[in-house]
Amino acid sequence: MTSTPSKSQDTQALDALTGGAFSAPTSGERAARVREWLAGNPDAEQIQQVFQELSVRDRGAAKPLREKLDEIKRARGQEAIAAEWAAKAETLLALQRLNIADAMAWQRDAAKAGAPLSREPLASLKTRLAERVRGIEDLQHRVQVQREAAVLLAQRIEVLSTKPWQDALAQLGVLQADVAHWQEQAAGLAGDANWASVDGKFPPLLENSKAQLLVVWEAFQGALEQARVASEDVAAPLPPVQIWADALRLARGETLEPPAASEPRPARPAVDPAQREQAEQRVAEALRRVQQEVTEGHGKASAAAATALRNAFKEHGRLIGEKLEAEVHAALASAGELEGWQRWRADQLREELVIKAEGLLKRPEGHSLGGRKMQETLRQMREQWKQTDQGGPANHGLWRRFDEACNAAHKVVEAWLDKRKAEATEHRAQRQALLDELKAWGAAHAASTDWKDLSRGLHQFENRWREAGHLGEKAFAELQAQWKQALQEAGAGLEQAKQASVQRRQALIEEAKALGAAAQLRIDAVKALQQRWQAEAQSVPLERKFEQKLWDAFRKPIDEAFQRKTEEREKAAAALSAVDRAVLDAARALQAANATGDAQQIKASMAALEAATRGQAAAVAAAAAAAAPAEAPAAAAPAEAAPVEAAAPAEAAPAAEGAETVEEAAPAPVPAPAPRKPVVAVRGDDRPGARRPEPAAARGGRFGDRDRDGGRGRPGDKRFDPRRDERGPRSERGPRLGDAAFRAQREALESAQAALRKLAAQAHGEVLTNLLGAWEKRAADQVPSAQELGHGVTPAVRGQWVQSIGGPAGDADAAREALLRMEIAAEAPTPADQLAARRMLQLQLLTRRGDPSPAQTWAQDAAKVLASPYDQATARRVQNVLKVLLKR
Repeated sequence: MTSTPSKSQDTQALDALTGGAFSAPTSGERAARVREWLAGNPDAEQIQQVFQELSVRDRGAAKPLREKLDEIKRARGQEAIAAEWAAKAETLLALQRLNIADAMAWQRDAAKAGAPLSREPLASLKTRLAERVRGIEDLQHRVQVQREAAVLLAQRIEVLSTKPWQDALAQLGVLQADVAHWQEQAAGLAGDANWASVDGKFPPLLENSKAQLLVVWEAFQGALEQARVASEDVAAPLPPVQIWADALRLARGETLEPPAASEPRPARPAVDPAQREQAEQRVAEALRRVQQEVTEGHGKASAAAATALRNAFKEHGRLIGEKLEAEVHAALASAGELEGWQRWRADQLREELVIKAEGLLKRPEGHSLGGRKMQETLRQMREQWKQTDQGGPANHGLWRRFDEACNAAHKVVEAWLDKRKAEATEHRAQRQALLDELKAWGAAHAASTDWKDLSRGLHQFENRWREAGHLGEKAFAELQAQWKQALQEAGAGLEQAKQASVQRRQALIEEAKALGAAAQLRIDAVKALQQRWQAEAQSVPLERKFEQKLWDAFRKPIDEAFQRKTEEREKAAAALSAVDRAVLDAARALQAANATGDAQQIKASMAALEAATRGQAAAVAAAAAAAAPAEAPAAAAPAEAAPVEAAAPAEAAPAAEGAETVEEAAPAPVPAPAPRKPVVAVRGDDRPGARRPEPAAARGGRFGDRDRDGGRGRPGDKRFDPRRDERGPRSERGPRLGDAAFRAQREALESAQAALRKLAAQAHGEVLTNLLGAWEKRAADQVPSAQELGHGVTPAVRGQWVQSIGGPAGDADAAREALLRMEIAAEAPTPADQLAARRMLQLQLLTRRGDPSPAQTWAQDAAKVLASPYDQATARRVQNVLKVLLKR
């Protein structure tokens, strides 16, 4: 009985500790209060007590407590493991001689044991071990470099010993500095803190290289000093270098002793010719392989080939000739040199690749490589490393650095691949949802006969499928087959309707062929057939190209029938009159003049065409032909013919042909036509700002009444119309033209008017450009003339502009109001920053009733603007304004 109050008191204390986790009414509230309490990082013992009490009441609310306890347990276990591996790492770092394999095995074994390498202190220990290993590998690599450098220095010394001793003496200082620098670097390697940890084969290599270099260097120095002393003292002994000794003998005036005859080599024992031929064949084959590998620069292959050649020479050297033996020795020497050079060059290439790999992740922001580019770069670099390994022996230290850098950079590729994988999963889900949507849509529209709506819906589904995102080839092929099947099922009714529509259109094509082949073309039947085709085309849509193909087949027989009818009509009107021929020739001449772009020639050709249309060209040609034999004066021609001939001499030949026909038909001279009455009706002025014409007064009559030449109409409608004889005779307007001549005349005149408008616009733009250029250069002599500026600019106005441009530039503020007045006069837009000023000016103009309007003073305002300094923005505004004002 005494335990119950104690337990209740403990629960109340824990409830107060956890902020009401035990007294909360719902499980969710209890879990929320537990999480809030855990956010304060309570002790593990308190968490354990709360968990023991709460797990009995609510396991769901106690779940965060259990997870927290498990986390604390794992953390304690990892702390113990971290302490154990930290001690091992400290032991390795304390060793004077560190084994690279043991250092690398520590990281591998620690990771397998579950040690937290990413947290302290293991993270810093791992970094220290990696730096120690990198330093040891770098030291070993530097030993190899020093060894190669010693070989190169020895080769330089040997090369200098083959040149004159004066050249060797000149290079002594540089060579001495290089040898001293090499010795200093070698001493620095031996004094490095990691020297005791390098592989045991590297210290002897460095010592041997040092000993060999010093022997060669001391011998070279002694021989060179002896040569220098011998050059100063005749009694001094000559150096042991033969070429230097010979040069000193010649300098002393001594004669060179002929070389002592070499002792004859002992004769070789007689060899069976068959054995010699077989031995030379094997040695020659190995020799060719060495020479080929040396020529191509293959380091590893040349070394293997050289080894095979040595073995062949040891076995068959006593059987081959002297010439082949010399070639073998030369090839072996070349292979040895190539092997050393290849090793040095391969290490250089490897270092470049290592630097490039380590710099992949050190690029500045904005220049980092993307996932795909990084993947391609790493693949290329690894391929280059493989090719480098083929040209020389491997370098394990550089390979570790290169591999670590590539693995670090490959994390970018892994993140990119994960992203692509997630995107592919998302795209697959989208396509699957679209596939299900298509199936549902097809089932819902299975009974629909609105073929256009069905076709539109299927096209929308196809576009959405096309834009649904990228997938792999295998996944896309799988979904593509399902999509095609669903699309075919959804459009089954539409496909049947299309097939039926195609059959109906084929029947219409046959009917069109029958109509086109008929002797008499029935226009009403053609229109009815075309209406049936249009109704069919609007009811069932087909694929665009196929539908166009059917339409071409449908209209072809009808077009051919109309073409035959046109040809028959043209054959009937083939015999053109003289006026028609003259009009056609004048129309061709006008088209040719349009192509030239000459305004004067176009206007002259238009005048000639107008004269030919009135029949004057034929009359002029006939009069000229009649007056030519009698040598009649030129004044006998009609009054209207002279300007035509003077303006367009190119039309004289066609007109002459027409004149001959007229002479044959009617040799009598044609009287000059009476002058026509001026045209009263004019074309409306549609330019900006022009005054609109007054609308014509409505006349009496009903819709459909005949015109003023007709018979019907209300009484009094025609009492004010001029009589037929007052409108002039038919001869004044010219003879009636044929269809071909009329169409040619109309097309030529339309083309000419368009060409004149284009030339006028070009001339107007050039004038504006020249005016603005003169303003910019302040060159008054470059201002266009008054004729070029147009009828709106008088010579006095041009003089003001010339004076404004020629004078010094004035104040720009004074020209702002003038430019605003010009924009108001031209009804041109104003920049946004000047709209307030323009509105204020317009309000001021409303109060100035006696002042002239901007439309009247724009020329003076332009002079004020041109007197101001040139500005690009102001020039654009002036150009937009003058473009309108100069045309008025």
